[in-house]
Amino acid sequence: MATHYLEFEKPIAELEAKIAELSHLAPTSGSFETEIAALRKKADALRVKTYANLDPWMRTQVARHPQRPHFVDYIDGLFTDFVELHGDRQFGDDQAILGGLARFRGQPVVVMGHEKGHDTQTRITHNFGMARPEGYRKAVRLMDMAEQFGLPVLTFVDTAGAYPGLGAEERGQAEAIARSTERGLTLGVPSIATVTGEGGSGGAIAIAAASRVLMLEHSIYSVISPEGAAGILWRDGTRAKDAAMAMKITGPDLLAMKIVDRVIPEPLGGAHTARETAIQSVGDVLEDELKTLSSLSADQIRKARADRFYAIGRLG
Repeated sequence: MATHYLEFEKPIAELEAKIAELSHLAPTSGSFETEIAALRKKADALRVKTYANLDPWMRTQVARHPQRPHFVDYIDGLFTDFVELHGDRQFGDDQAILGGLARFRGQPVVVMGHEKGHDTQTRITHNFGMARPEGYRKAVRLMDMAEQFGLPVLTFVDTAGAYPGLGAEERGQAEAIARSTERGLTLGVPSIATVTGEGGSGGAIAIAAASRVLMLEHSIYSVISPEGAAGILWRDGTRAKDAAMAMKITGPDLLAMKIVDRVIPEPLGGAHTARETAIQSVGDVLEDELKTLSSLSADQIRKARADRFYAIGRLG
């Protein structure tokens, strides 16, 4: 797959294009090893400098990168014996949220997450990760099953928000989101949510009301998208960058406000540059967090989760 460069990565892209050109010419025009090594060193230094100074709008672009690992990639990389469970037993099967039973490093779990798709066809199939009511009712069904059988719940959040279409509203979108959020808050089993890309609005919190909320270094988590906030505040969606800068949607700010519990470092250049490394890093943190929660009783889990959410926004 050809590398996709973001707007702020253009200087890096130009250097790497020159490296590719010289590498292509080397077999026919003699060795360019010295020039290639110098360019690679320069490109690496520029990448380090760029990613050390990302502003919230740049992080938003990285969070939306089309080559960033998605839910199906985490399933393939971290879980075995995955059995997908379909449908909400009321209307249909929403492919924007996938989930089922699996083993995580030998431990049986219930796992679910938003899936955006990786090409035109799969993006349409998964509705770009924007779930309808049946997706959230499927999530509730999976959480009910997890509690019945005493299984931890692992969720992966990556959505711009719940689908705002007419059919979704007619089938009770707001009620479905509320029920899913409520079920997450009342679970008597350990639950861990990981924001892997975008964590947008109620569409995210519906499967992120967990015992522990984690996020990747270059992911974002917000009550509304920067474009939506700009449209409301200034009636100008092109001011999304201004909104992103003001909304405190990145890991350091959210960690300080106790909205998330832990930020997982990404490989230099974002999770898409070393997908397997990024996926295994998430797995290591999930394993560590599950060990911490495994000794708690159902009542202790519910109390700790309630205390966690009640603490958000409180001073002192």
